[in-house]
Amino acid sequence: MTAGARTAPIRVLLVEDNPGDADLTKDTMEAGNLRLAIDVVSDGEGAMNYLLGHGSAGNAAAPDVIILDLNLPKMSGREVLTEIRRHRHLRAIPVVMLTSSTDPKDVAESYDLGASCYVNKPMGLAALEAVVRAIDGFWFTVVRFR
Repeated sequence: MTAGARTAPIRVLLVEDNPGDADLTKDTMEAGNLRLAIDVVSDGEGAMNYLLGHGSAGNAAAPDVIILDLNLPKMSGREVLTEIRRHRHLRAIPVVMLTSSTDPKDVAESYDLGASCYVNKPMGLAALEAVVRAIDGFWFTVVRFR
Protein backbone atom coordinates (compact mmCIF):
# COMPACT_ATOMS: atom_id res chain seq x y z
CA MET A 1 0.00 0.00 0.00
CA THR A 2 1.41 3.40 -0.88
CA ALA A 3 1.46 6.19 1.63
CA GLY A 4 -1.33 7.97 -0.24
CA ALA A 5 -3.65 4.94 0.14
CA ARG A 6 -3.34 4.76 3.93
CA THR A 7 -6.36 5.28 6.09
CA ALA A 8 -4.37 6.52 9.10
CA PRO A 9 -2.54 9.83 8.83
CA ILE A 10 1.18 9.76 8.10
CA ARG A 11 2.96 10.70 11.33
CA VAL A 12 5.79 13.20 10.91
CA LEU A 13 8.20 14.45 13.53
CA LEU A 14 9.74 17.77 12.48
CA VAL A 15 12.83 18.72 14.49
CA GLU A 16 13.62 22.36 13.71
CA ASP A 17 14.92 25.10 16.02
CA ASN A 18 14.02 28.03 13.76
CA PRO A 19 10.34 28.83 14.46
CA GLY A 20 9.84 30.50 11.06
CA ASP A 21 11.25 27.50 9.17
CA ALA A 22 9.24 25.11 11.35
CA ASP A 23 5.99 26.99 10.71
CA LEU A 24 6.62 27.30 6.97
CA THR A 25 7.57 23.62 6.67
CA LYS A 26 4.53 22.47 8.65
CA ASP A 27 2.13 24.81 6.82
CA THR A 28 3.47 23.72 3.42
CA MET A 29 3.09 20.03 4.27
CA GLU A 30 -0.40 20.54 5.68
CA ALA A 31 -1.49 22.45 2.55
CA GLY A 32 -1.28 19.25 0.50
CA ASN A 33 -4.05 16.70 0.04
CA LEU A 34 -2.55 14.07 2.34
CA ARG A 35 -3.58 13.31 5.88
CA LEU A 36 -0.56 14.16 8.00
CA ALA A 37 -0.13 14.31 11.76
CA ILE A 38 2.83 16.64 12.27
CA ASP A 39 4.51 17.18 15.62
CA VAL A 40 7.24 19.78 15.99
CA VAL A 41 10.05 19.89 18.53
CA SER A 42 12.68 22.62 18.65
CA ASP A 43 15.79 20.85 19.90
CA GLY A 44 17.56 17.50 19.83
CA GLU A 45 16.84 16.67 23.44
CA GLY A 46 13.13 17.27 22.82
CA ALA A 47 13.29 14.99 19.78
CA MET A 48 14.73 12.13 21.81
CA ASN A 49 12.22 12.70 24.61
CA TYR A 50 9.45 12.54 22.03
CA LEU A 51 10.85 9.42 20.37
CA LEU A 52 11.50 7.59 23.63
CA GLY A 53 8.14 8.62 25.11
CA HIS A 54 9.50 10.69 27.97
CA GLY A 55 8.42 13.98 29.45
CA SER A 56 5.55 15.94 27.91
CA ALA A 57 5.55 13.66 24.85
CA GLY A 58 3.97 10.94 26.96
CA ASN A 59 2.79 8.05 24.84
CA ALA A 60 3.34 9.67 21.46
CA ALA A 61 3.16 7.17 18.59
CA ALA A 62 6.38 6.59 16.68
CA PRO A 63 6.53 8.77 13.57
CA ASP A 64 6.58 7.35 10.05
CA VAL A 65 9.19 9.94 9.00
CA ILE A 66 11.53 12.25 10.91
CA ILE A 67 12.60 15.54 9.33
CA LEU A 68 15.72 16.56 11.23
CA ASP A 69 17.79 19.74 11.19
CA LEU A 70 21.53 19.23 11.57
CA ASN A 71 22.38 22.16 13.86
CA LEU A 72 20.15 22.02 16.91
CA PRO A 73 20.47 23.24 20.49
CA LYS A 74 20.99 20.85 23.42
CA MET A 75 21.74 17.86 21.19
CA SER A 76 22.85 18.17 17.56
CA GLY A 77 21.11 16.51 14.64
CA ARG A 78 24.13 14.19 14.36
CA GLU A 79 23.70 13.11 17.98
CA VAL A 80 19.96 12.61 17.50
CA LEU A 81 20.52 10.54 14.36
CA THR A 82 23.14 8.41 16.13
CA GLU A 83 20.78 7.83 19.04
CA ILE A 84 17.85 6.98 16.75
CA ARG A 85 19.90 4.32 14.99
CA ARG A 86 20.93 2.80 18.36
CA HIS A 87 17.33 2.00 19.32
CA ARG A 88 15.87 -1.07 17.65
CA HIS A 89 12.30 0.30 17.63
CA LEU A 90 13.43 3.56 15.98
CA ARG A 91 16.09 2.25 13.60
CA ALA A 92 13.78 1.68 10.61
CA ILE A 93 12.22 5.16 10.68
CA PRO A 94 13.37 7.19 7.65
CA VAL A 95 15.28 10.33 8.68
CA VAL A 96 15.38 13.23 6.24
CA MET A 97 18.15 15.67 7.08
CA LEU A 98 16.82 19.14 6.15
CA THR A 99 19.57 21.65 6.82
CA SER A 100 21.25 24.77 5.53
CA SER A 101 24.69 23.15 5.66
CA THR A 102 26.23 22.42 2.27
CA ASP A 103 29.52 21.18 3.75
CA PRO A 104 30.43 17.87 2.05
CA LYS A 105 31.68 16.58 5.43
CA ASP A 106 28.20 17.11 6.94
CA VAL A 107 26.60 15.30 3.99
CA ALA A 108 28.99 12.33 4.24
CA GLU A 109 28.73 12.11 8.03
CA SER A 110 24.93 12.23 7.93
CA TYR A 111 24.81 9.31 5.51
CA ASP A 112 27.43 7.43 7.55
CA LEU A 113 25.24 7.87 10.63
CA GLY A 114 22.19 6.48 8.82
CA ALA A 115 20.34 9.41 7.26
CA SER A 116 17.85 8.32 4.60
CA CYS A 117 18.53 11.45 2.59
CA TYR A 118 20.18 14.85 2.91
CA VAL A 119 18.35 17.92 1.62
CA ASN A 120 19.70 21.45 1.63
CA LYS A 121 17.41 24.11 3.04
CA PRO A 122 17.51 26.96 0.53
CA MET A 123 17.40 30.66 1.30
CA GLY A 124 14.07 32.37 0.73
CA LEU A 125 10.49 31.42 1.45
CA ALA A 126 9.49 30.33 -2.05
CA ALA A 127 12.57 28.13 -2.43
CA LEU A 128 12.00 26.50 0.97
CA GLU A 129 8.36 25.86 0.10
CA ALA A 130 9.45 24.18 -3.16
CA VAL A 131 11.90 21.92 -1.30
CA VAL A 132 9.28 20.99 1.30
CA ARG A 133 6.77 20.18 -1.48
CA ALA A 134 9.42 17.94 -3.10
CA ILE A 135 10.00 16.14 0.22
CA ASP A 136 6.25 15.84 0.65
CA GLY A 137 5.79 14.50 -2.88
CA PHE A 138 8.44 11.82 -2.48
CA TRP A 139 8.19 10.71 1.13
CA PHE A 140 4.42 10.94 1.50
CA THR A 141 3.19 9.74 -1.91
CA VAL A 142 5.91 7.53 -3.43
CA VAL A 143 7.50 5.79 -0.44
CA ARG A 144 5.86 2.77 1.16
CA PHE A 145 5.67 2.56 4.94
CA ARG A 146 5.41 -0.45 7.19
